[in-house]
Amino acid sequence: MGFVSHLFWPWGLFLQIAAIIHFFKRRPEWYWFYIILIGGALGSAIYIVAEVVPDFGLARQGWQRYSRGSRIAVVEATVRANPSVANLEELGELYFDQRQYAKAREAFDRAIATKADSSRTFYRRGQCEMELLDYAAAVPDLEEAVRGDPKMDGYRVELLLAQAYAAVGLNDNAAIWFADAVKRSNAPEFLYSYAAFLASQNRNEEARGWLAQLEEKRKTSPRYVQRVERPWFRKARALRSQLEKSSAAKLPA
Repeated sequence: MGFVSHLFWPWGLFLQIAAIIHFFKRRPEWYWFYIILIGGALGSAIYIVAEVVPDFGLARQGWQRYSRGSRIAVVEATVRANPSVANLEELGELYFDQRQYAKAREAFDRAIATKADSSRTFYRRGQCEMELLDYAAAVPDLEEAVRGDPKMDGYRVELLLAQAYAAVGLNDNAAIWFADAVKRSNAPEFLYSYAAFLASQNRNEEARGWLAQLEEKRKTSPRYVQRVERPWFRKARALRSQLEKSSAAKLPA
């Protein structure tokens, strides 16, 4: 047995280090840390099979983003020769996928100035403006997008409009659209965003109720959904902890 351990000794250590690095990067449930730490090479192997291998699908999406770089160069050249609405919209979409929001916004600006009237174009420009923290500009674009297609992107257009209203201080409008958005979808992003808005309005009991609903969704979701939506579940835990501390501070000594 000692001979076998000697054979696998360095590889087991490397496996454990790789598992720990992935753990702190992706932040799954904490029990995995103890499995890696106590289980050594075997625990690390189990973790890698359960958590790392399924992440390859998510990593593939990242590689696809990089492959769009060459396509951008082609479309940029096409736009210089023919700045049509369709070409400008495609260029804006490509920039958006690359998270080059300022360039994407500029492309959508040109498309709209060239008489683009697609609800999606206004939605995409509104998304860029939200990412660039230009909330005042995002409001009319998202309003236009909602008027054209309130179901767009699984009703996420409604959610973004609510967030834009909240960001510019139109809290009554924000409350209406948040409430409608969570009626349409119970996606983690929707539930967390509404809870965060309620907390910002000191409606803490209501916020806790929506966070409890989000936690129940986490428990009942398939592993893949838990992995994809992990950032929202993590934010929900942080907000719940913040609300608990706030409630404890208000209790009489």
